Amino acid sequence: MGFHTFDAAKAASLEDAAARYRYCSREELLGALAPDPDAVVADLGSGTGFYADDVAPHVGTLHAVDVQPAMHDYYREKRESGVPADVSLVTADVADLPFDDDALDGAYGTMTFHEFASEESLAELARVLADGARLAVVDWSAAGAGETGPPLSERYDAETAAAMVADAGFDVTRAEERVETFAVTATR
Repeated sequence: MGFHTFDAAKAASLEDAAARYRYCSREELLGALAPDPDAVVADLGSGTGFYADDVAPHVGTLHAVDVQPAMHDYYREKRESGVPADVSLVTADVADLPFDDDALDGAYGTMTFHEFASEESLAELARVLADGARLAVVDWSAAGAGETGPPLSERYDAETAAAMVADAGFDVTRAEERVETFAVTATR
């Protein structure tokens, strides 16, 4: 993975909806992903399942991918009814996904690109995403003030992230800077 992973001991802080939606709302994420009701989608760095819970009702299968089993444990424990039936918990690094070629109709990462961004991870996403699949990324920007999130030195800006995604074989359809974050949407 990239520079570091989020401290699983602080997982509860990822459940603050007002703070999370300040930087990426459910509507923005779903708009960028444009999922089909039968789609198979991966949440890259799913953490506590915060956005998985938002996306899962709009797809057929959601793979919540996280490198830390403790995050999956937190997701299971936070929901009295358990993880939704259409969500599978996958413990894996984005550079080594356990999916067949062209198996995914979409993938997204919210505030995790800085953790997995590498040539290997993006090549792996290009392998597992089917032609026409969307990749949506919202993450802390190196152009931001650093008011929250990882250190500025561990972040990418929209232009750099878009170039990395394009170099992996994606057609970038959106790359924009915001106050603290960037958003990139691309198609395989």
